[in-house]
Order: sequence, then structure tokens, then C-alpha cells
Amino acid sequence: MKKILLFLLLFNCSSGDTNGQNALMEQYDLMPWPKDITENPAKFLINSDVTISINADDTSGRVRNAAVNFLRRLSNRTGVFLNEGFPVAAKDGTIQITFDQVATLSINTDESYSLDISDSSITIRSKTDVGATRGLATLLQLTQHSDTDYYFPGIHIEDAPRFVWRGLMIDVARHFQPVGVLKRNLDAMASVKMNVFHWHLTDDQGFRAESKVYPRLQEFASDGLYYTQEQIKDVVAYADKLGIRVIPEFDVPGHASALLTAYPELGSKPGFHYAIERYSGVFDPTLDPTNEKTYEFLENLFSEMAPLFPDDYFHIGGDENEGKHWDENETIQAFKEQHGLKTNHDLQTHFNIKLEKILSKLNKKLMGWDEIMTPDMPTTAVIHSWRGENEGVPNGGSLIAAAKNGYQTVLSNGYYIDRMLPVAHHYSVDPIGDIKLTPAQRSRILGGETTMWSELVTPLTIDSRIWPRTAAIAERFWSSKDVNDVHAMKKRLKTVSFNLEELGITHIKNRAVILRNLTNNQDISALTTLSKVCEPLKVYQRNKGGIEYKSYSPFTLFADACVVDAEDAEVFNTLVSQFVNGNDSIQTELLYYLKLWSNNHNAFSKLSKNPKLLPLESLSKTLSETAEVLSKAVAQEKISKADLNTIEEHLKTLNKPFADVEVVVTDALKTLTGYYETHYLAN
Repeated sequence: MKKILLFLLLFNCSSGDTNGQNALMEQYDLMPWPKDITENPAKFLINSDVTISINADDTSGRVRNAAVNFLRRLSNRTGVFLNEGFPVAAKDGTIQITFDQVATLSINTDESYSLDISDSSITIRSKTDVGATRGLATLLQLTQHSDTDYYFPGIHIEDAPRFVWRGLMIDVARHFQPVGVLKRNLDAMASVKMNVFHWHLTDDQGFRAESKVYPRLQEFASDGLYYTQEQIKDVVAYADKLGIRVIPEFDVPGHASALLTAYPELGSKPGFHYAIERYSGVFDPTLDPTNEKTYEFLENLFSEMAPLFPDDYFHIGGDENEGKHWDENETIQAFKEQHGLKTNHDLQTHFNIKLEKILSKLNKKLMGWDEIMTPDMPTTAVIHSWRGENEGVPNGGSLIAAAKNGYQTVLSNGYYIDRMLPVAHHYSVDPIGDIKLTPAQRSRILGGETTMWSELVTPLTIDSRIWPRTAAIAERFWSSKDVNDVHAMKKRLKTVSFNLEELGITHIKNRAVILRNLTNNQDISALTTLSKVCEPLKVYQRNKGGIEYKSYSPFTLFADACVVDAEDAEVFNTLVSQFVNGNDSIQTELLYYLKLWSNNHNAFSKLSKNPKLLPLESLSKTLSETAEVLSKAVAQEKISKADLNTIEEHLKTLNKPFADVEVVVTDALKTLTGYYETHYLAN
């Protein structure tokens, strides 16, 4: 609690004068932030008489499902014993929900709603049942309390999303994610109004969907880890109840090692031994685009898979094909010459156009990563921007180019959460930015997706890599462009993060599970302290070249317990910045952290060591000794030349990676040292 209050104090100190919107953000932890919000003096008390009625024909069951979940979470959050745990007869509820129609999920689904809270009643109105569920999600986030009561504040909200496509991609090929993992993340998505689950089902490391037409796919290409067709239908239905569309991805023609393990006759290099890949990276096995049997296979496969996924969009990947096996195949080279295909990119376009026609017959729109965008590719295709290098635009250049060239398009560049970058980085990326577009071009930018590539995650750790940062990205997709204050976002995200635990998200509690594993169930307090100033190495440094970890390597190490935006580091770095800029009043808080770290190695030393802990010994000892010297300097307001030399040597050590993590208070420690060297160096 002390740290939470300190964080809020720092927030209030650093944010300065706030406009009306930011003042409301200090009071209400809503995420994503609504389009329009107005307060009134009312106060709706949450007691045992709270009920929900649905004044519409809820044939989809979406609103009833959302209402029951709402009542359970409200009761659990407040401890109130509700008299009615299910929706009551129309017009009898203290919370009344009214909508006009049941929606068939698509990019045209109206998700707008209005929310009114008075002393005695709450009303949610929307055009569709999906909009009603979004209103309930907002209402739950408005739960407030005093010493004696829980209540909903008097508020009027008019809300609608900025973008129609607000997605999360989960890669289940590199590391398989059980259905339970997917469902809890779907619940979390709905809680922050995300509406697209992009299911990356195939890659070099596994083919994860059951095929009854081509059963060798699950027999030889999945290691026995795949979704049955009944499980796929179950996940799609579960998502639909939450107002979430499901987009499958079957990645072709590259990333095909697993597929070709089952059906090697479709490969581009005769006699090559195809096998499921155990490492990460880009590999050579590629489908043969000159073999008519390839298209027969894909048409049969897609015809089988398409009915499992009702959505209009079908993702074929199409990325990172270097064409090495094409270059080595004389038949393929002759085909290129015969058909006037000068490059492998031209050949892949030939392949993609054939797939577009196959999917068109199945009433599907082809979607692919931005490599598929070529002059000959029909504009019926949807471009998924992940590289963003076109037109010199820092984020989403290929997105802008696609929109200008007539394609519908979705942005993921800037939202690669597996790169372990801070939430502020992702929050700063706007799908459009300041680019001037015509109304037609703007309408083609559907929105964005966060991407959870799973090379370095397992079911134990995936939640901590997705959440809570994805909640902030969800706000970037839903809320107005001018909702962009990082300090206000972080304040609200703290509450949202805790609320995600109600849904079964394990991003907080599983850190302790991993630390107990590291210590063989000893006291984890010393490791917990270290984990709060360390973050996993960023931008794929942890797995250089994709060959440091295999798909079955241990992901129960210290780096797996550490997360982005390490909480103590966030506070300490802000404290140091304020202190060296003249705020002497926070000296006590500085000393709190320095003494915490200086004493921590004593606790670490008492642990019975093992090979998993040994790499952390130097980290713990060096941080402790650095903090001890600095705490003495802060307390005595002086520092000696010898102490400066000691700190300088220690900082060289702390600047290096430890067990795949980096110490993220190092710069602040250096700044604080420089401050004392300048102002308090002893003679």
C-alpha cells in the first residue's frame, strides 16, 4: 500500500495542471477511456437489491452472459450478497439494459452505447447487443467505495470506438497454449473492449489444427499438441459470446517446416528432410508454388477450415519467405522464366493471387502480412502491417501505403509486445499519427493488433507478457487520439492490472510460482526485491539468433519472473529525477529504496544455493554494495573519492546482462552518483 500511495504522489507531483479530462482520469480508472463522460451528483449504492434486466430480445445470449459475469465479478469485488444472481424480468432491474438488435459480428458491428447512473437506477442503451456488453464493461470499471459503502458514481457516458479492428494475436505454434489459456485471455480482451482474436495456428514449430481431410498434419506436424475441430468451434463460440471475432492464420508458403514434415511432396526441394523446428527464426522449407498439387491441397484444407471460422477474414501469413529453396530448384526457376516472373516476390504474388481466388470461392477475404502487397495483388486483400518502413513513416509506413493504394489494412508495427518494450513505447504509437488522408483512405485503416509471438512464452508466463500492457494498447485502438497522457494512463493501468486477476489472468501471481521454483520453495523475498528492478532483455536479445532456447527449453528462470516496467524501478527512477532537480523533500523515500537494496543481499545469502540461483549472486551483491554506498552519501550529504570509484566499478557490472535480464535502475544510480559528486564531494 505504501508503494501505491507513493506512486500516486509521484504521479500528482509530475503531472502538473490537468485539464478536465485528466482530472476525471485521476478519479476514475476507466480503460479504454470513453468518448464523452459527464459527472452528476448522484450516487448509486451497491447493495443486495442490485438487479439487471434486459429489455430486448437477447437471442444471441451475449447480454445475458455479460450480465451474469458482471454480477459475479461485482459481488466478488464488493463482498455484497446479491439477492438475484441472474437477470430479472424486463423493466424490473435497477440496472436496465436496452438494445435494438442482435449483431452478426463483422467490421460493421455497431459497438456504441450510452450509460446513465442516477441515485436509484442505471440505464445502458445501445444499438446492438455487443454495444450493451461494452457498456457493462465500463460500468464495472466505475465501481467506487467509501469507508462504509460500495457505489457507482453519477455519470453520463456516450461512447464508441475509434477503430473497428482492435485485436490480439496469439501465436500457438511456437508454444502451444491450451484452450483455458485462450479463454481467460478472451475474457480479458472483452474487459477492455478488444474485438478481434487473431489465432496464429501454424508455423515451423507446429501445425495446431485438426484436419480430418489431411490427418497427417496432427499426426506428424503437431507433437500431439493441437486443437480438435470441436475445441476450435468451442473457442470461436466462446469469443462470439464476448463480441470477439476470431481470425485464423495458416501461414504459407513459408514458415512451413511442420506442414512439410507431414506432406513433404509439397515442398520446393526434392529429397530434403523436413522436420518440425525446435529453434526460433526463419527457415528455408517452403511450399512449391509451381506444383498444382499444392493448390489442390490448400483448397481442400481451407475448404475444411473455413466453416470453423465464420468471420469474413482468413489470414494466410505470407511473411519472411526468403525463397532459398526456390532458388535451388531448376523446375521452379524455369517456371518463373516461362511466366515472366522476375523475382521470388513476383512468384509469391502469383501464389497469393491463386489463394485469393480459392478463398473468394469460400466467401473469405484474404489477409496477409505486408509482404503480400505488390502491384499485382488485388485490393480485395487485407494488408497486415508489421514492418512499417514505407514512405519514411516511423510506425506503420506500410499501413499508410496500403490505405493509399486501395487496400484495407491493420497495424501491428509498434505493438509487438513480445519485444518486451515499455508500455509507454506502445502507448505512443498511433495507428494513423499525423498523416493526412482522404476520408476514403482513412476508412481503409481498420485498426490494429497487438502481437504475442510465443518463442519465449509458455502457458505459465504468457499472461505476464500480454497484460497489462495490452490494456493500454486497447485504449489506443478505442479512445480518441487526444487520450494520450502517459502518466494518466499508468495511474489507471495499475487498477486495471489488479482487476484482470478477477478474470483468472495470472500475470501477477505466477511470478511467485516461478521464484519458488528457482529457490526450491525457500523464502522468495530477496528474489522478489531483485525482480522489481530487473526486466527481461529487450528486442530478442534474450534469444540471439533464435538458437539459445529450444521450444522445450525451461522458461521457469529468473527472466521469466521479471516483467516490463519493473515497479520499484519506475518509482525510484522518478524519485531520482525529482531529487536531483531540487525536490529535497523526497530524500526519505530515496533512502527507503537504497536501504531496501543494500540489505537485500543479506537475505539472498541465506538461501540454499542451486545452479538456477548462482547466476544472480553477482547481481545481488553488486546492487547491495552500490546501494549501501549511495545510502550513506544521501544520509550524510557527502561522498568520498573512494566511494565514487567503488560505485563506478559496480555500475560497469550492473550495466551488463545478468541471466537474461537487465538492471533498470542503473541510469538512475549513475545520475544520483553524479549529483553527489558535483555537490557533496568530500575533500
